[in-house]
Amino acid sequence: MAELLYRLGRFASRRVKTVVAAWVAVLAIAGVGYAVGAGTLSDSFSIPGTPTQEVTDQLADELPEAAGGAGTVVLSTDDGSEFTADQEKALGEVLAGATGIDGVEDAVDPFTTEADRQEQADQLADGEKQIADGRDRLADGRDQLEAGQQQLDAARAEVEAGQAQLDDARAQAEAAGQAELAAPQLDAQQEQLDAGLAELDAQQDTLDEKTAELADGAAELDEQATQLEQGRELLDLASGITLVSDDGSTAVATVMFTDDLMAVDMETKDAVIGAITDGVADVGGVSVDFGSDIAQETPSVVGPGEVVGLVVAAVVLVVMLGTFVGAGLPLLTALVGVGVAAMGALAFSGVVQMSSVTPVLGLMLGLAVGIDYALFIVNRHRQQLKDGYEVRESVALANGTSGNAVVFAGATVVIALLALNVTGIPFLGLMGTVGAASVAVAVLVAVTLTPALLSAIGMRILSRKERGRLGQAAAADVRPAKRATPVKPMRTLVAVGRVVLGVAVLGVVAIPALDLRTNLPDGSSAPEDTTSYAAYTTVADQFGAGVNGPLLVVADVPDAVTPDTEVATQLALAKQLAAQDDVVAVAPAGTSEDGWTLAFQVVPAEGPTSASTEQLVHTLRGLSPLAVDVQGAGDATVTGDVQVGVAGAASGNIDISEKLSDALPLYLGVVIGLSLLILVVVFRSILVPVIATLGFVLSYFAALGGVVAIYQWGWLAGVFGVHQPGPILNFLPTILVGILFGLAMDYMLFLGSGMREAYAHGAPARLAVAQGFRAGRSVVTAAAVIMISVFGGFVFAEDAMIRSIGFALAFGVLVDAFVVRMLVVPALMHLLGDAAWWLPRWLERILPNVDVEGAALERRHPHAEDGAPDATPEPEPAPADAR
Repeated sequence: MAELLYRLGRFASRRVKTVVAAWVAVLAIAGVGYAVGAGTLSDSFSIPGTPTQEVTDQLADELPEAAGGAGTVVLSTDDGSEFTADQEKALGEVLAGATGIDGVEDAVDPFTTEADRQEQADQLADGEKQIADGRDRLADGRDQLEAGQQQLDAARAEVEAGQAQLDDARAQAEAAGQAELAAPQLDAQQEQLDAGLAELDAQQDTLDEKTAELADGAAELDEQATQLEQGRELLDLASGITLVSDDGSTAVATVMFTDDLMAVDMETKDAVIGAITDGVADVGGVSVDFGSDIAQETPSVVGPGEVVGLVVAAVVLVVMLGTFVGAGLPLLTALVGVGVAAMGALAFSGVVQMSSVTPVLGLMLGLAVGIDYALFIVNRHRQQLKDGYEVRESVALANGTSGNAVVFAGATVVIALLALNVTGIPFLGLMGTVGAASVAVAVLVAVTLTPALLSAIGMRILSRKERGRLGQAAAADVRPAKRATPVKPMRTLVAVGRVVLGVAVLGVVAIPALDLRTNLPDGSSAPEDTTSYAAYTTVADQFGAGVNGPLLVVADVPDAVTPDTEVATQLALAKQLAAQDDVVAVAPAGTSEDGWTLAFQVVPAEGPTSASTEQLVHTLRGLSPLAVDVQGAGDATVTGDVQVGVAGAASGNIDISEKLSDALPLYLGVVIGLSLLILVVVFRSILVPVIATLGFVLSYFAALGGVVAIYQWGWLAGVFGVHQPGPILNFLPTILVGILFGLAMDYMLFLGSGMREAYAHGAPARLAVAQGFRAGRSVVTAAAVIMISVFGGFVFAEDAMIRSIGFALAFGVLVDAFVVRMLVVPALMHLLGDAAWWLPRWLERILPNVDVEGAALERRHPHAEDGAPDATPEPEPAPADAR
């Protein structure tokens, strides 16, 4: 590889125009691809197979009207007064107009909905009054019937008494022997008594019929009362779900999309925003804000923070290289690489669902490694020029030595990022792929365009003072002497102190990582001047934070509900849902046509990213199987176990976060194994890779600890612009593993390979550590400062996701480069002594010999030692600057 890169450097130095033209052409092709194929970026993430996705798919089949995504539109009066009737009517027409947009199922008018809710409440109140009146009438009727029964009973008693008297008279007549004489009179009296008794029986039958009618009326009234009571209870359970604030100054409209929110393209959302914004502007006195579920603002690629980061990087380059020309070259090559990678990635965004973070992540990496990789080659080239090398020969040799290390270091980053695909999470794998492509392009630019530009610049890569010293040395025919400052190994006691101090500091910084919570940011973490933040805070203030993240609960009932059992079943389930902690309101959201599936809207007590909402999702899912025993009208019943599922944007983000957390140990294990394998091959040692890998683990958890302390706990929130601390971006811990691993291996290679080279040339182990550290510390320091500057520039980006990523990478590089690689690792290697380079013989025989620094290349080219012209290629005249 080193020889190939040497020849590539020679070619680039001789064919400057060809190489530059080739990269200009590649840049143009990437630009054309971007113009033709660029699509819409998204801030939504999805993972197939999550519980939320399964419930959403079920709803799409059984209850399509509840399966579509929902977007929030917040309407407010400018002066805080109550909406007027004219404003309500006009806003209703504006929302109705939005329903004509392709992909929009409906736009819920909050004023009409609240009016319907009030009408329903009034109807319930009227019904309850009618029930009360009916009960009063029933009571009056019952009293009348009871009075009639008493009169009837009294009349029957009189008839029975007359019958008894008649029977006594008949008995006396018979006893006196006058039965026949008294018979006509007695029979006449008997007929009167029988007629009276018959009339009483008839009256009793009539009374019994009226009593039965009254009982039927009472039963019917009881049934109606039960239905009214169920309706009242359902309305009370849903009382926390309102669309117009108590003071009447704020209203929340809901835009229902045909597809799931994650599948709604940005064109549809933009059309909704445009239509409603234009319509509201015509109403007057009303302002509108859109929730983050609609207003997905694509983050700015370049902002003030990013510019400041580049300026700091430029200052570091000027200080290290001593010339503006030299400082500008790494910046220029990095920008070329970033332009090709970013536009190339975005060219596929029209056919691949790509998050807005993906190209920005590639931009971060491309800038950071692009500058550093060019710096490594430029720094080596400058040192060789000072040693008297001819320009083109120095370019080729720098490309073969430092360029070889760049290729190897870049390959480790690329492999680590591509390994994100093993997580099985599509959007994370895409991020890794785009990031790997950006790093690969940076490597290609570094080993092709950098040599060409170095050749074109010639001796101007050195400052005038440095060129003057070279001229004086050439006139005296003496090579400039190298400064030979004696290097001494560190003292053992100092080494122990450095290890203890470094590990203790990293351990303390990593403590907050134990409290890590992950999720996707909501509107509360958006920049304070955005419509998403305004919508979130307005809803939270006027209606409660939970309204920003309602849950959709789906129940599969054991028996299909019918009109006779639907309300009773809804109430029975809603009561059990409302009984859970942190539930503010529950409202039925629909019933499938076949009656087997019921949906409910559940409003949690806190926002969508709160710990209580996360726990509530698990609690609701844990209710399955939920027992239900409902007696509906007549003989209709629903009895058995109900299966409960949870969907919605908040639930989906929680599922994604948990899926990512589950995948993290596997990915971390893959990266750690990869780290050990690569470092064993490079350093031909067992303990050095173990030390380096454990150092990476320390720096990783320290970086996570810093992120948690600032973005989740709110420490130094004012300094970093964190106005709403909350959970950490759910894919940050995973993406941080791949990127930080690659960068950590870069620093380990550029420091450790010098130590290995010194030890291989016969230096004692502890002296080799000091020599290798002295040789690589300046360039690693500069490279780390540049990376910290570039990544740090994104800490103050507009997008909350990008901010936390930028900080994590900047802080991770800081602790890894300056604490782990330059403080702890050299001290541990000093303490190990010769044992640091121990390798079993059987393993040494099978390991490939990887010459990272290109030492063999230097030995193959004698000019690498004495600066003489290369005898192999034809000598060429040096550029004017070199003469």
